[in-house]
Amino acid sequence: MAQQLIKVPPTKNTLLKLKKQTKFLEEGHDLLERKRELLTRLVYERIGEYRQLRETAEQALAKAYGCLSITHLRMGSRGIHQAALGAEPALEVDILPRRALGVEYPAVTSERVPLKPVGLLGTDVSFDATRDHLANAAVLLARLAEVEIALHRLLEEQRKAQKRVNALKYNIIPLYRRTIHFIQSSLEEEERNTLFQVKLLRQRADNKDATAAA
Repeated sequence: MAQQLIKVPPTKNTLLKLKKQTKFLEEGHDLLERKRELLTRLVYERIGEYRQLRETAEQALAKAYGCLSITHLRMGSRGIHQAALGAEPALEVDILPRRALGVEYPAVTSERVPLKPVGLLGTDVSFDATRDHLANAAVLLARLAEVEIALHRLLEEQRKAQKRVNALKYNIIPLYRRTIHFIQSSLEEEERNTLFQVKLLRQRADNKDATAAA
């Protein structure tokens, strides 16, 4: 099976253009390869951070829901609902865009707000403890959400970079190099044919001169 070539005229001008384009593609490949390596490094860093945060968040949630179970036993669902209506937010959350290696993801900042006692009749002391534990868990979950979204988008960009690197390395650049080699061979063959014809013409001219002299 014949190897695929770029359909261009085999001229010196085309050869120069293809060489410049090949150099540009090789430089682009090197840049993409460095980007892919940096993305891979960031992904591994985020994976470690994600695992640690997830474990901490799961522990915080388990503790919060354990406290909530106690509160539920003491106050009941209706009592918790009425007390929650009078409770103020326990944390402030800000979401801003952040960019790393061309990948944009939300940067989540969450801060605890000092809890104010609800002070309703029939409110159990465990209610404030539950609010405190849930607020701590929410801070961790906000951070976990940021890391998880960043990890997902970095992984997606890393896969795209890998596909582009592979396409350049195994398809596009070899295609240009094969075409360059073909044009070079064609030009060399044409040059050899031209030299052969010039040599042949000289021999004929020399033979005519020799015949005329005789």
